[in-house]
Amino acid sequence: MNQPETEYPSIDDADRRLLELLQDDAGRSNQDLAAAAHLSAPTSLRRVRRLHQLGLIERVVAILRPERLAALLGHGLTAIVEITLERQGAELLDAFEARVAPDPAVQQCYRVSPGPDFVLVVHCADMQAYLALAQRLFTSDANVRNVKAFFSTRRSKFDPRLPLSR
Repeated sequence: MNQPETEYPSIDDADRRLLELLQDDAGRSNQDLAAAAHLSAPTSLRRVRRLHQLGLIERVVAILRPERLAALLGHGLTAIVEITLERQGAELLDAFEARVAPDPAVQQCYRVSPGPDFVLVVHCADMQAYLALAQRLFTSDANVRNVKAFFSTRRSKFDPRLPLSR
C-alpha cells in the first residue's frame, strides 16, 4: 500500500544510490543493482520494495525511442500544446484535466501558471491524428479559449531522471 503523499519518509544515502541507479536502468537484475549500490542482494531487494511502498517509485517502464519506432510504424508527430481556458474555476480546471489526461496520445499534462492554464506533450501518428485529437479534446470543449501547438522537428534531449543530490 502506498504511503499518503502528505507523509514524508526519510531516506538515506543507500536509498539515494538505489534510486539513482534505478533511474539509469530499472531493468538491471537485483544482483547487479546491489553490487553497484554496495549492498547485499537481500538488502537491496528489501530497500527497493520499501521505496515502492513509500510511493517514491511510481512505476517501472520502458522508455521507447519515437524516431526509431517511426521508421517501423510510420511517421510520428510530437507536439507541445498550450491550452488556455475561458474560465479557470477549480472545478473547471479539474474537469479539463480529468478529460485530457487519460487520453493515450497525451504523454504529459501540466497545470501551469502564469500564461496558459495547461501545457500538454502529445504524440500522434501524423498530422491527421493530431487534428482528430484536437477536435476530440479541445475544439469540442466550449471552455477552451485558446490552443497553441508547437510541433517538434527534433528531440535533442529526453531524460525522465530527477536530481537526487542534496
